[in-house]
Amino acid sequence: MALSDSEQASRLPASPALLRAWSRLKARLGSAEHLLVQRLAGTMFLIRVAAAVLAYGSQVLFARWMGSFEFGIYVYVWTWVLLIGQALDLGLATAAQRFIPEYRKHESFDLLRGYIFGARWLAVGVAAAVAVIGAGIVRLLQPWLDDYTVIPLYLACISFPAYALANTQDGISRSYDWVGLGIVPTYIVRQLLLTAFMAAAYVAGLRVDAVTAMILAGAAIWLAVLGQLIVLKRRLTGHIEPGRKTFQFKAWLATALPILLAESFFLFLTHTDILVLQQFRSPDEVAVYYAAAKTLALVAFIYWSVSATTAHRFSTYHVSGDRAGLAAFLAQAIRWTFWPSFLACALILAFGYPLLSLFGEDFVQGYAAMFILAVGMLARAAVGPAERLLNMLGERKQCAGIYAGAFAVNLGLCVLLIPRIGIEGAATATSIALVIESILLFVVARRRLGLHLFILGKPKSDSSGP
Repeated sequence: MALSDSEQASRLPASPALLRAWSRLKARLGSAEHLLVQRLAGTMFLIRVAAAVLAYGSQVLFARWMGSFEFGIYVYVWTWVLLIGQALDLGLATAAQRFIPEYRKHESFDLLRGYIFGARWLAVGVAAAVAVIGAGIVRLLQPWLDDYTVIPLYLACISFPAYALANTQDGISRSYDWVGLGIVPTYIVRQLLLTAFMAAAYVAGLRVDAVTAMILAGAAIWLAVLGQLIVLKRRLTGHIEPGRKTFQFKAWLATALPILLAESFFLFLTHTDILVLQQFRSPDEVAVYYAAAKTLALVAFIYWSVSATTAHRFSTYHVSGDRAGLAAFLAQAIRWTFWPSFLACALILAFGYPLLSLFGEDFVQGYAAMFILAVGMLARAAVGPAERLLNMLGERKQCAGIYAGAFAVNLGLCVLLIPRIGIEGAATATSIALVIESILLFVVARRRLGLHLFILGKPKSDSSGP
């Protein structure tokens, strides 16, 4: 049985020297809460690294099996799935990390049961409606679309409800610190299934093109999320007794929709480059840029892992009124984000050329774009999980405004630079937008919350903050 810090200290001999040594050790290692977050973030990062290696290998195989043209079409269409799918939970996945800790702390079990049930099925219902509307839009725009994108775009709509359910279940799982359950089905199981399906199609001599890839991708995500649903239901049964459900959709959406707005602009910011590239350049160039961006994905996984494990703890510190604890925890989170990101960038850039060559000879053209993208990624890492902090502490509108501005900058620069300098223009536009985003997040956190959001400088909390 694990002992708490105080219990361990009480078992030490009553020696002043040993007690001082123990105090120094605790100060160096951090509190049990910080250690737990480090462990969870590390677990999520390792899962994402494993998923990245798996996805990277799969994408190399897909590029070789499909050819750069068909692979570029698949990348373009799947980007729409990512862009739309991430918003279909209406922000309820992230809001789960705001409401579930609060309901558990105050023992509001009726509301807890209502949120866990209602959030999932509201997201699925909205996603199903969006899928129907999306198919209708594709039909209306068909005369203006490239013929080779029409059927893959129709097939993309099939994945929307599964994506919404996966996102919502991820947020619920993370609120209980079940990080594996939250992300393994989406990032490991789905990718394994898709790779196995594509390999089977290739070995069977079927036509491995964008249409085939989208059909198999839809099957993979549905199988993975249904398995996640079964396991999550069993786990929750052991933590929540059956009982009445209370639904407060108005209050939930009042919190979730501003989060959705911020996350939507964030997604537009991170996917605009590929979508605009498709309009001005060939699918081959889209594929090259995608390979370069995905090669740097490890850096983004560090940011994502820390953000995913700290959001509900920001809420807990805020609800408890522990401003000093919040400031110290935030400083830790920024360090956990930046320094691993810095080292990851250095390693990936050092081996970027041979990594890109795995996709094929033409893909090494994306090497210069990797250096440009790294600047923006490090700028984001330097302010840590800023977006989650602002959303959890009530600054959702300001956060949405920041991402809207960054998206507008990215879109404008992409339209301006991509026709002139191609994939390097896309990388430059994205990096500039990320730098501007990071500066604005720092300023808002300083002025409105009195919190220091930067890797350099001493962490402090202005007692006048909310």
